Amino acid sequence: MAKVLLKYKEAVIKEIALDKEITTIGRKPENDIVIDNQAVSGHHAQIKNEGGSIIIEDLNSTNGTFINSQKISKLELFNGDSVLIGVHTLDIICDKKREADKKGFAVRGRSMDETMVIAPEDKKKIITAADKTVPEPVGGFLVLEGSTDQKEYELKERVSAIGKEDGAAIKLKGFFAPKMAALVNRRKEGYFITPSGAKDLKINGKEIDHRYDLKDGDVVEVAGLKLQFYIKE
Repeated sequence: MAKVLLKYKEAVIKEIALDKEITTIGRKPENDIVIDNQAVSGHHAQIKNEGGSIIIEDLNSTNGTFINSQKISKLELFNGDSVLIGVHTLDIICDKKREADKKGFAVRGRSMDETMVIAPEDKKKIITAADKTVPEPVGGFLVLEGSTDQKEYELKERVSAIGKEDGAAIKLKGFFAPKMAALVNRRKEGYFITPSGAKDLKINGKEIDHRYDLKDGDVVEVAGLKLQFYIKE
């Protein structure tokens, strides 16, 4: 009988038999394998028994599912494979072994679905987000150019707005100032900024039209302001 060992930091938490057609994995209590961790989606992944093969499928989770350090969407599992979900691992124990001529994991992965090697910095973010002992960073902006109420803004809220509207953390001035220019999110793994309302956003002189993970010293230009991001030690 195939089974998985649910582990945290090499300690076995639970042994689960894969005796069902579909075994679900996620943070919500209705799953067959419950992983109570914020890095894990409510319905994160599922393991299927399909004609003698054991298939794992990611369910469009936020942080992804990784097999032997590669991000996957759907893949056949073999004895000895290690599944990473958040900071927990699921070690696969079954009779089916990888064929000797299939030495490359990436080849096996692409036969069913494309794989992607996880970058070290992305793996670090996932682990940091899941570790409840890691304190959230505190950072903010120094105003280099432009008109605002303050010369420095420390951002402690989960979400801080840059704009003219009431409640914005960084309040813009001027008749033509946008109600919402950008949003800054604070997480355990750091801060990120996202343009809002189709307003131009530049980071270190380059236009950005999507989420950007802020680093200490980044210069942000938005709605007539030039700001320098900092992280407190």
